Amino acid sequence: MNELNFGMKVRQALNEGLRADTGISPRVAERMRAARERALEARKPELQTQPALAVVGYAFGRLGGLGGLSLRVLLPMAVVMAGLFGIYTWQQEQRAADVEEIDTRLLTDDLPLDAYLDKGFEAWLKKRSAD
Repeated sequence: MNELNFGMKVRQALNEGLRADTGISPRVAERMRAARERALEARKPELQTQPALAVVGYAFGRLGGLGGLSLRVLLPMAVVMAGLFGIYTWQQEQRAADVEEIDTRLLTDDLPLDAYLDKGFEAWLKKRSAD
């Protein structure tokens, strides 16, 4: 049984005891009620700060402490970064290969390079591709 459940059961028993006719004199019952209220007032500040500290402690514990992040966070991040770098490098190599292939076709073609610069030739290519 954890502390919270135990506290709830004690509170319930005390509340039932105050309602029931226990044979305790009113003077004693009043002193017990006053003592209980003082105990609850003394306990309130601790109850208010404990959950906040527990959450902060839990968060730091999950992240691997105050000094750094855990391996569960860093390892997947490193894998994703390596994958993105690999994709970027592959795309750059593909672009370079495409440019190289176009240059090779232009340089090995029977048509001289000046023909590609001719405006009439460009118009002829557009007309031919439209057909």
